[in-house]
Amino acid sequence: MPVKKYNPITPGTRFRIGNAYSEITTSAPEKSLMGPVKKSGGRNKDGRRTMRQRGGGHKRRYRVIDFKRDKDGIPAIVKTIEYDPNRTAFIALVVYADGEKRYIIAPHGLKVGDRIVSGEGAAPTTGNALFLKDIPLGADIHAIELQPGKGAALSRSAGTSCILSGREGKYGSVKLPSGEVRRILLTCKATMGTTSNPDHGLEVLGKAGRKRWIGRRPHVRGVAMNPVDHPMGGGEGRSSGGHPRSRKGLPAKGYKTRSKTKMSNRLIISRRKSAQK
Repeated sequence: MPVKKYNPITPGTRFRIGNAYSEITTSAPEKSLMGPVKKSGGRNKDGRRTMRQRGGGHKRRYRVIDFKRDKDGIPAIVKTIEYDPNRTAFIALVVYADGEKRYIIAPHGLKVGDRIVSGEGAAPTTGNALFLKDIPLGADIHAIELQPGKGAALSRSAGTSCILSGREGKYGSVKLPSGEVRRILLTCKATMGTTSNPDHGLEVLGKAGRKRWIGRRPHVRGVAMNPVDHPMGGGEGRSSGGHPRSRKGLPAKGYKTRSKTKMSNRLIISRRKSAQK
């Protein structure tokens, strides 16, 4: 998926690098698969702000995505590849043989007119949803279930994929994009291929206003605050601010927050690679 650099005709386009959207085939979504999106502005049920730097943004409509891929054995034809404002990857509108329409996460390389199918007996080709027990070892997969029938939970963002590295008993070993190797039940489904829009990380917004359109408000560094406002605030000049921590005082940058008694710990073969050396 190529990106394009804009000519600096305005200050906002001087540094902007945007998506070329060459894979998108239509700008009109399927109305029967759309719903409302309610914004919280970072507030909880009591109206209190529990998340900072949230609010505003362009109005959106939700696209109902089929994460379960439970129409086994029924072939579908890809009708359109569309942009979804609620996620980084593109989505594909597929029409099943019985006439039902559904949205799926579009794999990279999927084109209009391609035929996809899910369930046992499906070929391990791009876009098909198979059980982990039927997927060849070493294959790239995405939209992976953690519990059978619950729907895809892993590797759904743009340009991501996992690798099925082995099988042992009723579990398969899957290497996640973070580098973590995890055991997942072989009765869980996954989609073949890599998610679409792999160049999403190369985009540059170009101006603060585009961030506001996304729904993100300005972020102020803790070291730039006063001591009453942040544990890292205060000091003379450009002081370091002490040990990195959140506004509530919780340590950051290396402090492990995962519970030692979490049930899924037994399914993790090796943890993700640490950024610290």
